[in-house]
Amino acid sequence: MTRGKRTQTAELEVRLLREGIVESTHQVQAVVCDERGRMLSLAGSGEAAAFIRSALKPFQALAVTTTGTLETYNLNDRDLAIICASHQGAIEQARQAFNILWRCDVEPSALQCPIPADKQSPLEHNCSGKHAGMLAVCKQRNWSLGSYLQPSHPVQRLILEKVADLLQMPAEEFIGAHDDCGAPTYFMQLRQMATLYALLASGSSVDMERIIRAMTHYPEMIAGPGQFDTEVMRLTEGEIVSKSGAEGVQCIARVGEGMGLAIKCVDGSRRAKYAVAIHLLKQLGWITPAIAETLSDVHMTIGAFKRLDIIGELAML
Repeated sequence: MTRGKRTQTAELEVRLLREGIVESTHQVQAVVCDERGRMLSLAGSGEAAAFIRSALKPFQALAVTTTGTLETYNLNDRDLAIICASHQGAIEQARQAFNILWRCDVEPSALQCPIPADKQSPLEHNCSGKHAGMLAVCKQRNWSLGSYLQPSHPVQRLILEKVADLLQMPAEEFIGAHDDCGAPTYFMQLRQMATLYALLASGSSVDMERIIRAMTHYPEMIAGPGQFDTEVMRLTEGEIVSKSGAEGVQCIARVGEGMGLAIKCVDGSRRAKYAVAIHLLKQLGWITPAIAETLSDVHMTIGAFKRLDIIGELAML
């Protein structure tokens, strides 16, 4: 249900300028929803769909927060943050993922995420925390460890049920596929992604509040120094929660206000989604001009001769 009649508006365009001359362009769609799923503002189509990819991780973490797994193994907010992370495989981050496995007495060899190129261990994979969290739930529930990535496995069914409950739709209606790390991900409309993030940051659930606290208190776990998610959460001091997904997906919420923003770059560009995120966060008033400038210096200026420019804005509905 929308607040107005429009369900489609002009898309955003990101232009790569080389000394002021357009060299490349990207088309981007974005939507803001409230916790009831109503579209508040839009660029493009809120019904446009994509795989949510790693922006699903805070909701996959609900399997950990709602089953008593944190308490059973005495896991803390740093552990929960790495479960939600797409990290860089730094020593500190890999150790945090290992800590989860150590506390629940599971060997790192049980991780089924790939070993990244030029790395030594699956702990260095950017999804190792998520996988460790899934294994912790399996250990706590006495579920099979060897098949934890199968969509039919109880831990994956539990995650899907949590997402389906939040969106108030039957679990069997979701279209799933394997993400690059091997875990299931789901095909969703942008408005559904935005609604999930509005719910995440609404303050309506103790379990989701703890996920928000973990992500915003330990942003260095979520991505890494200089990375968009880490820096926007660090700079806004807990007012914004941000989680990137591959292929041009970016999801953001304003903590405590029940509003979520979902962005999808049509061609999957990472640089374009970050530029649009900065542009829209500034338009929405979710970040200050000073924070926008700090983020823009990193994510919208590319070397000495190139920069990104955004054409368009969110239309209110």
